[in-house]
Amino acid sequence: MAGAARLCVTNQKGGVGKTTVAINLAGALNELGRDVLFVDLDPQGNATEGLGLLEAYDDEPPSLLDGLVDPAGVELDALRREHAEMDVVTSNVDMNAAESTLVQEPDGETRLDTLLDRFEADGDYDVTIVDCSPHLGLLTDNALYATENLVIPALAEPTSKRSLELLFDYVGALEMDHDVTIEPRALVANRIENTRAATEMLEWFDEALPSVPLFRVRKRVALQRAFAAGNSVFAVDEETDMTEVFLDMAETVDKQCSSQEVPA
Repeated sequence: MAGAARLCVTNQKGGVGKTTVAINLAGALNELGRDVLFVDLDPQGNATEGLGLLEAYDDEPPSLLDGLVDPAGVELDALRREHAEMDVVTSNVDMNAAESTLVQEPDGETRLDTLLDRFEADGDYDVTIVDCSPHLGLLTDNALYATENLVIPALAEPTSKRSLELLFDYVGALEMDHDVTIEPRALVANRIENTRAATEMLEWFDEALPSVPLFRVRKRVALQRAFAAGNSVFAVDEETDMTEVFLDMAETVDKQCSSQEVPA
């Protein structure tokens, strides 16, 4: 495959374990032998913390925000950190001003696309994963436009119905505005517990999105411990049945994107 496949992990509903899904999907792709670039586009820096790089969050400029403002001129190595499983473009406290800054820039919703082109040419990555904030705005616009592939974590509870409707409405509007096609590649039912409500929601997911692969991630303490250790679950000395789920997810999206034309 020429260039890197790109995946956006997002859901505007908070508390769905989005960042945990993003980190472990990246870890699974690394297990498959893929060179992964991970971009923490969330101003809160949860993925930066979950990958053991929290000290970068308070680094002096240039930061990721500088890269979005001037994607052709920023020094890439100033934004990128090495991790045992992937390279990471960390978030930064400056990203709290990203929305108000980018809204004043021409084509402010397409800056990440240009920046990723540079990273992928410099690093020869196979896959780029962008972790978004739980908010629909210019940063999420950047991620959706740049990747054109969507991974959606959602809880197996009734509130997910409305959040998915809002997300797909939003994606549809962005597609029309920018003449792009954004494909949902995976729906991740996350933190599943053994309740009747969860079972009913899993059935609803299958019925509502029959063409989107559904992956069932059950609530496991091992995932929390891996996050606290700054790694995916694949890089800790602990076994859990959820590794197979993330490997299946990684194989699925890898195969889907391998036949897709990489965004220009």
